[in-house]
Amino acid sequence: MEFRTPDLLDAHPLIEACEAGLLHFGGVRRFAGPATTLRAFEDNSLVRELLKQPGHGRVLVVDGGGSRRCALVGDVLAAAALENGWAGVVVNGCVRDTAALAGLAIGVMALGAQPRRSDKHGQGVRDVPLQILGARVRPDDFVYADEDGVVFSQRPLVG
Repeated sequence: MEFRTPDLLDAHPLIEACEAGLLHFGGVRRFAGPATTLRAFEDNSLVRELLKQPGHGRVLVVDGGGSRRCALVGDVLAAAALENGWAGVVVNGCVRDTAALAGLAIGVMALGAQPRRSDKHGQGVRDVPLQILGARVRPDDFVYADEDGVVFSQRPLVG
């Protein structure tokens, strides 16, 4: 799929764009797909549960509340996502195992790296509207991520 987020924003100025701050950690720097949303603060139990299910080319968008105290995704979960057909993961929070993430053919974006793992108490809510870095994303919105950032649209913008 060929696209550039600046071109998408130029052509569709009303779509949502995340503020600067998300960094690439996966081996794929351009990815897109319908959003599955998850709010999970410092607990990656539901992240694990979702990424072990078939992704069908979707992008998991996780609102970790911007926490930099622990990682919500690491190499094991990213490998599961790749194996299960997810296009990528966008985390408003941190990831870990960054050297291994860079070698996986999946898109992974986050605010930063943190070696500490998250709690696992089954906390979180999926399929809810989120507000991430100044942008709204709803379940099934289309996610477009590349070297310039992340945008969300209620309809597909690229064929």
